[in-house]
Amino acid sequence: MAATLATDAAAGAAPVLRSDAGGIATLVLNRPAARNALSSAAMAALQAEIDSIAGDPAVRVLVIGANGPAFCAGHDMRELRANPSRDAVAALFGESGKLMLSLIRLPKPVIARVQGTATAAGCQLVASCDLAVASSDAKFATPGVEIGLFCSTPMVAISRNVPRKRMMEMLLTGDAIDAETAAAYGLVNRVVAPEALEAETGALAARLAQKSALTIAIGKAAFYRQVESGFEDAYRVASEAMTRNMLSRDAGEGIDAFLEKREPRWEDR
Repeated sequence: MAATLATDAAAGAAPVLRSDAGGIATLVLNRPAARNALSSAAMAALQAEIDSIAGDPAVRVLVIGANGPAFCAGHDMRELRANPSRDAVAALFGESGKLMLSLIRLPKPVIARVQGTATAAGCQLVASCDLAVASSDAKFATPGVEIGLFCSTPMVAISRNVPRKRMMEMLLTGDAIDAETAAAYGLVNRVVAPEALEAETGALAARLAQKSALTIAIGKAAFYRQVESGFEDAYRVASEAMTRNMLSRDAGEGIDAFLEKREPRWEDR
């Protein structure tokens, strides 16, 4: 297992921990005392690791977890208030949007492993991952309205997971929902006992790591492009993706393996 630290020089801490094993990279938010709030340093550390993972053929799946009782409390309000100028605030939210988009554009599956409360941008982070496994004691909320700051950027990702009326209720009331409700809304895929969270997430990641990386990269990119398109454009995007995929070496190998009743041998090309 290889491990790296993305260090927050200002605080002398490591806001993000990384470990790699079996084709799976795990990034762990590591500001438990601050409820893993997304400071500019934490976002920069996450961004740097995601950019590194994007170009690393040894990594086939990314898992994002957290240390402490909270998954992520959203943006760091102390940092925002320390420099409330328009330029500083716009820059921070711009970096946040870039970070969330990088997860969607990453050509590898991303799984959120949610062990505690995910609020505001923390809930946005969960919604920006392709899949999410949550502990039964996890909670999710967009409570910005309670402090006079509507969760406008978090709602972009969350509203693409959660139906409109459910989303508006979360945004307008600020009330938290439990993990089972989050699953019913479509925000998370699975809810498991706290003691099973790491194993369940690891097993799911291991299954994905066994797939053709090329096939997943093509399919993931096509999924996000078509889901935001009208029917005609969506079919064009999907047809182009299927054609590219079908002409790949791995598709030929996978079909041959199916017909010959054997396990495929992926080459990711």
